[in-house]
Amino acid sequence: MDRPRLVDVIGRSGPLSGVRVIDLCRQLPGAFATGLLGDMGAEIIKIEEPGDGDPMRAYEPRIGASSAYTWVTDRNKRSVALNLRDPRGAALVRRLASTADAVLESFRPGVAERLGVGPAEMQRENPRLVYCSISGYGASGPLAGEAGHDINYIGRAGMLSVTGVDGRPAIPGVQVADLAGGALMGLTGLLAAMLNAARTGRGDHVEVSMTDGAFALMAVNLAVNFAGGHEPGWESELLNGSVPCYNVYACADGRHLTVGALEEKFWIALCEGVDRADLIGTRLDGGAVHEWRSHFATRTRDEWLARLDRADACVGPVNSVSEATRDPQLLARGMYLEVQHPSLGSIGQIGCPIGFRDHPPFAPACAPSLGESTRSVLEELGVAQEEIETLATEGVTLM
Repeated sequence: MDRPRLVDVIGRSGPLSGVRVIDLCRQLPGAFATGLLGDMGAEIIKIEEPGDGDPMRAYEPRIGASSAYTWVTDRNKRSVALNLRDPRGAALVRRLASTADAVLESFRPGVAERLGVGPAEMQRENPRLVYCSISGYGASGPLAGEAGHDINYIGRAGMLSVTGVDGRPAIPGVQVADLAGGALMGLTGLLAAMLNAARTGRGDHVEVSMTDGAFALMAVNLAVNFAGGHEPGWESELLNGSVPCYNVYACADGRHLTVGALEEKFWIALCEGVDRADLIGTRLDGGAVHEWRSHFATRTRDEWLARLDRADACVGPVNSVSEATRDPQLLARGMYLEVQHPSLGSIGQIGCPIGFRDHPPFAPACAPSLGESTRSVLEELGVAQEEIETLATEGVTLM
């Protein structure tokens, strides 16, 4: 199947068309959240420090002059460079907030307030404004304001205690607390508050802790613990590798299969599909995992997939990242796109994972260079040309 190539914007008529969001975030969680808002049609104005901008801009590898990280997270955004440590820069952000529907920030608790861009200052000029703060530990509790990263948050929330192999924790390959515990929880709260603001005319301050979010994602393991004090662990639970019917198996070529045949009908289809009807009774028998590993090791991954193609047995491949970009299902859903970079040609990009019947997807706009939209945004705000030049000369802005 050919990869979809969306070259032209198909009209930015997403469900959030007309919504303006000020992005004060640094690093992955907030940038991912505002990227999704942009996918749904919102106008995203990303505020960055003159000089280096968002620290993610420095990360390798590169796509042209840009970090590959910002290429995927800053699609559909305008970049405005303002020095928030200068009162004039903070004042301009407050002016922008008076024209906006929402603000997202990811400073440590208290920093936005010290800079003069906290929720109280912003909402004083715009009572309908929804303000969302994403931080590692939240604004209360003994760790409020402490530094941390994804690995610290998922460790504290208990997630690493149930994610591991061979008797030791395994670091997930995806930043779960950052992206799900922070970005998606923050996005959910922000959209709920925006809905309420539309009804009542009153904004809100949404506050999200990535550690809280990671803890909430532990719902199944917490339920097991609540039921009687059992302590879930590595490869000890129904859904983390303790039984044959829900496991990952290595094949003869070193590649792997996923088996999720939890229900008996799927398990029977699997056993019959791989000529092991004699093992139908082992679905929940942890002692039979070795037997199944030995069996799947007798053929290549793709041989097993071909054999089970129509078995309806909840079996699939463990794709590499490159294989995932070519997977027929993901391609059919528009999750891998190619967009046109002005100088580099076609570059891969992530599609929007949320579909809307009345709003067809549009090609994501390329991530902006640092400060690319500073002049145009300030002009739209009514800042005089002379003042813009002075701000640039004195390091408050970057053109």
